[in-house]
Amino acid sequence: MRFTVLGPVRAWRDGAELALGPPKQRALLALLLVRLGAPVSLSDMVDVLWPQGPPRSAPNVVRHHVGSLRRLLGPDGGARAAGPVVRGSGGYRLDVHADDVDLLAFRQLAERARQAARDGSPRTATDLYAEALELWRGPVAHGIPPDVRAHPAFGAVDEECLDAVRGAAVEALAAGVPERALAPLRQATAAHPLDEPLQAHLVLALAGAGRRAEALAAYHTVRVRLAEELGVAPGRELVAAHQRVLEGHTAAVRPPAVSSGPESDDAPLGRLRPRAGPLVRPAQLPGDLPVFAGRGTELAYVDALLPKPRAADSTPPATVVITIEGMAGVGKTSLAVHWAHRVAHRFPDGQLYADLRGFDPLSVAVDPQDTLRAFLFALGVHPQDMPVGADAQSSLYRSLLSGRRVLVLLDNARDSAQVRPLLPGAPGCLVLVTSRTRLQGLVAAVGAHSFTLRPLHDAGAREVLTRRLGARRMAAEAAAVEAVIALCGRLPLALAILAARAAEPGIPLSSIAAELRAGHGSLDALSGDEADARAVFSWSYRALSPEAARLFRLLALHPGPDVSQHAAASLAGLGLREARTTLASLARSHLLTEPVPGRYTCHDLLRAYAGERLRTEETEAGRHGALGRLLDHALGTVRAAVDLLLPHRSARETPPPPRLGTAVEPLSGREAAATWLSTEIPGLIALVESAAQGGFPVHAWQLALAVELPLDRRGRREEQIAVQRTALAAAEQHGDPLGLPHIHRTLGFALHRVGANEEALAHLDRALDLFTSLDHPDGQARTLRSLAFLANSRARHQDALDHYGRALALHRAADNPRGRATVLNEIGWTHILRGEHHEALTQCATAVALHQETGDANGEAAAWDSLGYAHHHLEQYTHALSCYRHALAVYREVGDRTLEAETLSHIGDTQHALGNRPSALASWGRAAAILSELGHPDSWQLLDKLHGTAADPP
Repeated sequence: MRFTVLGPVRAWRDGAELALGPPKQRALLALLLVRLGAPVSLSDMVDVLWPQGPPRSAPNVVRHHVGSLRRLLGPDGGARAAGPVVRGSGGYRLDVHADDVDLLAFRQLAERARQAARDGSPRTATDLYAEALELWRGPVAHGIPPDVRAHPAFGAVDEECLDAVRGAAVEALAAGVPERALAPLRQATAAHPLDEPLQAHLVLALAGAGRRAEALAAYHTVRVRLAEELGVAPGRELVAAHQRVLEGHTAAVRPPAVSSGPESDDAPLGRLRPRAGPLVRPAQLPGDLPVFAGRGTELAYVDALLPKPRAADSTPPATVVITIEGMAGVGKTSLAVHWAHRVAHRFPDGQLYADLRGFDPLSVAVDPQDTLRAFLFALGVHPQDMPVGADAQSSLYRSLLSGRRVLVLLDNARDSAQVRPLLPGAPGCLVLVTSRTRLQGLVAAVGAHSFTLRPLHDAGAREVLTRRLGARRMAAEAAAVEAVIALCGRLPLALAILAARAAEPGIPLSSIAAELRAGHGSLDALSGDEADARAVFSWSYRALSPEAARLFRLLALHPGPDVSQHAAASLAGLGLREARTTLASLARSHLLTEPVPGRYTCHDLLRAYAGERLRTEETEAGRHGALGRLLDHALGTVRAAVDLLLPHRSARETPPPPRLGTAVEPLSGREAAATWLSTEIPGLIALVESAAQGGFPVHAWQLALAVELPLDRRGRREEQIAVQRTALAAAEQHGDPLGLPHIHRTLGFALHRVGANEEALAHLDRALDLFTSLDHPDGQARTLRSLAFLANSRARHQDALDHYGRALALHRAADNPRGRATVLNEIGWTHILRGEHHEALTQCATAVALHQETGDANGEAAAWDSLGYAHHHLEQYTHALSCYRHALAVYREVGDRTLEAETLSHIGDTQHALGNRPSALASWGRAAAILSELGHPDSWQLLDKLHGTAADPP
């Protein structure tokens, strides 16, 4: 057997590559490979494979995948022998020889290279690093689902590869052969364009290889990018590299170490150093929690993100940024503070701490400039030496941290923008950030390691209770302990409250467990004296006006993470002005928070309290009416948003008449529609389930129909399938003659997207039969197009043309020129797939003209893109680029970012065919950035193309 994980996950037996199965099975093999030799527990596997939260069936799914891997990797792929997948205490592990896995071979070579560097043999070290990096073929575990690959277990291996690139750059320059490091440096800097130490190494290597102009251009590119994307100037290491290039001091010299001592006035950034005496060593960490427990696995994960300690005279590691994210009450701050104390000795120049109060209901979030000034004071800057203005203060902050090893803990961050001004600019520091939101901006901009903290596992929850109650008490009431853990959802906040209650004399755990069991889903378990959550909430609730109290309890019907003013107004049947006033009243009472203007949210425990009040104080008719108004609001607004963003694309049916008191969101244009959809998609998905369960089947299938295209554009395949299945069940239960064919069609198309073609075909055939019986020409034509799409994916192009021919006839009979134009473009695309590019030009050009006549901008852009694709394959590259640029301009005008990325990718392909590799890389890079920002699963394909082309010799 042979395996690779430094790049795509692959496996071979006797020279023949194995098919590794579905994405989660491939991801499971990747996890076993990066944790090679160590057991991986079932709970760890579940956490990694479902980063957004596992379904109940997750353990069984994992066991199924493990069994499949054991059969696949066993001798001759047999079912009897387990092969290298071994089960033991602690979980499963992969037991293979070092020569059989690229990661193990890489680690051995990299360690030998480091030893050669320590022995003063830079040429040998360079050779060994080069041999190791030949095994690096892209991001680790490339090709598994992006959200799974974001797990720290994979990020730690990526960092090992980057560490080897840095080492190779240092040794190659010292050995006088900097060109040996250029290929891996280009690959690494393309993937991490804002990593200043890597960029500094590239600048020096280019200059040392005699490419001085290219080195200066590389410095200029990263300087501009830092200014545009982060609003910062280059740090000390990058500035020093640039200066060495200007002075011509780059050959056969190690990069200059960054001094931590005083600077002269003529040194780079020297004038930013304060006039005061020696810099102080801050020690601002809060005290560690004495009873901290239950997070052993999480601590190990975060430990793995830190580079191994190096010799005192070695190049300092790049600054590591780690974000610990998760829901309120999950213990983010406790974990961050505990781990910070645990690793503080590795940062001898001090620790900085700030509570950014990003979600504090009692105060506004802290301005990062205020935090910056506080940090400068802590670092010894005298008030009279404090620069004026945020830019000057930020520059001084980065200058003071340059060459120092400081731990910076930023607690409770609101967003990435609040954090960016507080990031050091030079290597050697650690930045630890906690937040209730995902800080994707830090991941994209500075390569932050994102770590999502979830409720404790059962073992961790038991450890927490043991630390608070003692082992004897736990053993004496073992059954009650298990019940308490299960019923409180393993949330650290809830466990702490329950432990405090159990510590009172005369209160056995069994009575708390019984109370939990009797009131599951309520706050009964969290009541009692100072830890009485219900008492605290009710004290604020009783002070509300009747209108505010009613809106608060009705908000429990909204399934999304937050609620807009218009949705809240619809729930309560209020006018918008009255709703705003009532929401403001709730916010002042700290029962709601307003994370962004006009949107409101509350803590999960508050939501549970609102649900209690809803069930006890609101009539069934009142609840039904409120949910109906909320669904009317959602359906009306999502249809308006889709009409603005994707006019003429979505299937339409007449919605139920809205109830009195419904407030539809006013969307002023495409940008407002896109913002609303991006914000509301989670809530819309959940509302389909609410509609199905709450007695609104027509709303369920019409909402599912409305979100079909937004979910498809974002590549959210699994959510799309789940939504359509829910809607189909509602339509079947209600016997809805119009909803059934629509949802059979949307579900069939979604299933095809994930390769479930047989089930997809069954749904599409059923949809066509139902639409035909209803004499519904638009539904028939849309279904025939989906059938053609499916046929093309299976290389049955004549079948596809037959389907398109029927759809075209239906549109002609209905006098639907937009439909005809769309089908003509898709017919042209089918001819492209058949290699009939001249025929494709004819069909697609007709489609462009028809779309222009009807004013269908989206359709026109799609047809221009198809024309470009046909010209490209006829090697008419100039014509292709012209067509693509027409498409790109229209997609940008209408704001269709997914198809903008697709056209940019096509432009890059044509530029590459013309031999213009830099332009191709730039186009692919812009496309990949768009898809990554959207969280689209196809972004990895572009990144793969980028990495592969960047690594090719020019």
